[in-house]
Order: sequence, then C-alpha cells, then structure tokens
Amino acid sequence: MFVRTGGERDLPAVSALIGVSLHATNDVFYGAETVDRIADALYSVAALKVLIRRPTSEFLVADDGDTVAGVAIAAAAVEDGRVVDILAFFVRPDLQGRGIGGLLLRELEESFFESERIRIEVDERNLRALGFAEAEGYTQLGQRREEALKATLVMLDKSLV
Repeated sequence: MFVRTGGERDLPAVSALIGVSLHATNDVFYGAETVDRIADALYSVAALKVLIRRPTSEFLVADDGDTVAGVAIAAAAVEDGRVVDILAFFVRPDLQGRGIGGLLLRELEESFFESERIRIEVDERNLRALGFAEAEGYTQLGQRREEALKATLVMLDKSLV
C-alpha cells in the first residue's frame, strides 16, 4: 500500500469509496436516505473536483496499484491560512485497522509544513473515528450542533509545529 497525490482520474473510485464508507459508518446515525444525500451533495465526482481545486489543498489516495483503499483531502482554512481543515478522510471499511488511515494522515500533515495546526470535525457518535484521531495526537477543541443532521460534531485539532 502506498500514498500518492490523487488526480481527476481517481475521482470516480474515490467517490464510490466515500459512499461505501459513509453508509457503513453513518446509516445507523442518519439513515440511508440522508447518507445518500450527503454523498451526492458533498462527495460526487463534481463536488470532489471543486474540493481538490481549492487553493492550498492536498488530495491524497492510498492504493495498492489496483484498488483505491483510502482518501484524504485537506485545504488551508479560509479564515486563517496557518490552519488546515481536513475536508474528507475515508478508508474502505473492509480495509480499516490496517494502518492505511495512519499513512494517509501522516502524509497529509507533512504536506502542510508551513501551517501551524490541522483540524477535523467528527460526529460525536462515531467513536471509532474519534478514537483514531485522538490516538494520532488530535485533541478535542469543542463541539457544534449541526441541525440539518440533528448531530453534534466534535472539532479536533493537532499542532503541526
């Protein structure tokens, strides 16, 4: 398994991977129909093209030459370029727990060597994602209510300096 910079040719596989991952994790929280709407709105091929074209962004995929196993997309925060927002971070459910997420995260963090902090939001009910982020050195900053999802999102961040 290796991590590389993704390109537009990866977007169909990445969109499909995100859809599968979203359903595996979030159907229990939001229901399959809502997860379909989230996937279509935020992670369709067209939506992903917009994400990866943001200024000061990084688009990484983990693959073995045949299969895209994970994806990470991050960009400098609009309000403060010293802060990086992780916009998408997914590993295929059947490949989780094999170190792919850690590989992606370390490469993503190293890509923003001029930034000071990196942050991600996670649904408070997604204990696996929260545990992963905390094991990787992220600490909880606070929470915000996402009324559209009827969910509380936890903001986590990590120093990059």
